[in-house]
Amino acid sequence: MSNPALNDQTFVQARNQELQAGWGAPPQVPQAPDTVSPWPPAPSGYDAMRVGGAASATGVLLAILVTAGFFGWQAVDVVTGVDATGETVVVDTTIPPWLIGSWLVGFVLAIVTVFKPKIARFTGPLYAVAQGLLVGGISHIYEVRFDGIVVQAVGLTIGVFTVMLGLFAFRIIRVTEKLRMVIVASTLAVMLVYLASFVVGLLGGDIGFIHDTGAVGIGFSLVVVGIASLNLLLDFDLVEKGVAMQAPRYMEWYAAFGLLVTLVWLYLELLRLLGKLRSR
Repeated sequence: MSNPALNDQTFVQARNQELQAGWGAPPQVPQAPDTVSPWPPAPSGYDAMRVGGAASATGVLLAILVTAGFFGWQAVDVVTGVDATGETVVVDTTIPPWLIGSWLVGFVLAIVTVFKPKIARFTGPLYAVAQGLLVGGISHIYEVRFDGIVVQAVGLTIGVFTVMLGLFAFRIIRVTEKLRMVIVASTLAVMLVYLASFVVGLLGGDIGFIHDTGAVGIGFSLVVVGIASLNLLLDFDLVEKGVAMQAPRYMEWYAAFGLLVTLVWLYLELLRLLGKLRSR
C-alpha cells in the first residue's frame, strides 16, 4: 500500500543515533520544516546520505524485483484448451500457494525494516524478492486475460514517476505541511477501504465498487492511482530532507525501500485500472 517508511522523524533519529554512537553528542536538530533548510553540520568524516546513493539503491532493488518477477511469472500455471472453432484458449490460471505466501513474507520484512532502518540494505533486497514473486504472478494472470496490459502498466508507472519527479524537482508542486496531511489522510482512507474489503470478503461478502468495471469502479481506481502518485512527492521530499540533514549513509537503502513500496503499489493500481477499462 502506501509508504510507511519515509518520515521526518525516522531520518532525524537515524542521524542522532549515528552521531551519538560514533561522534559524540549531536547538535540539537529541529523538527524538519516544510522546505529544506540548513541543518547543524555533522563532524568531519561523517558518512552521510546522498541523493545519488539513494537512486542507486533504488535501481538495485528494482532490478531484484524484476528478476524475481520473472520467476513469479513462470510459477503461474496456465491451463489451455481448444474451443469449438479449433482455436487455443485459456481455460484457467492458478497461482501456487507459496507464491501467495510471498506477500506475507514481504509484509513481515516491511514491518521489520520500518522498525530497524539500519538493516534495510539486507531486508530491502529480500523484500524486493518477495514482492517481485507476487507481482510477477499477478502480472501474468492479467496478461493472460488482457494481452499487452503489463507493458502498458509498466510504461504508465515509469511515466507517472517521471512526471511526479519533474513536478517536484522544478517546484511546480511544493510539499507543504497541508499537502502532506491531505496525502497521508487520503492514503489511510484507502487502506481502511481495502481492509474493510478484505474482512467482508472473509465473511463471504464483497464491496462492489472496488472491483466494479463500471463508472464508479473506474472512478475509484483513478482516485487511488492519483493518491499513489502523490505519495511519490512525499518520498522525493523526504529523501531530499534526509540528504539535507545529513542522515547516515545506510538510510539510502531505507529510502530506496520506501520508494519501492510506493512504486509497487502504483504499478498494481494501474494494472487494476487498465483491467477495468479493458473489461468494459
